[in-house]
Amino acid sequence: GISAFMRDLKSQGNDQKVLVMTFSEFGRRVAENASRGTDHGTAAPMFVFGSMVKGGVYGPHPSLRPQDLDAGDLRFHTDFRSVYATLLADWMKADSAPILGGSFRTLPLLT
Repeated sequence: GISAFMRDLKSQGNDQKVLVMTFSEFGRRVAENASRGTDHGTAAPMFVFGSMVKGGVYGPHPSLRPQDLDAGDLRFHTDFRSVYATLLADWMKADSAPILGGSFRTLPLLT
């Protein structure tokens, strides 16, 4: 579906005008719970895509080693607010501080 959406944007000449970001609060803990499942965790995936996005993975993958966990949760490396700050400042040309309630570093996500 995403591929078809991006192809349609490109065929319309609108691919450089659209950026899509997905964020899931549905990160998972590393260890099983009592019912052999996993509970919500603190680290979660984010995807940013569009023709103006520099592709790649930003930041290291989280470690699964028990000593690197944060009370059983993956320790995140990139604050989601840095992604938001980047898109607000570099894509929307907005001051991100009043929106996010503080200043967060930006990332080199866009061309």
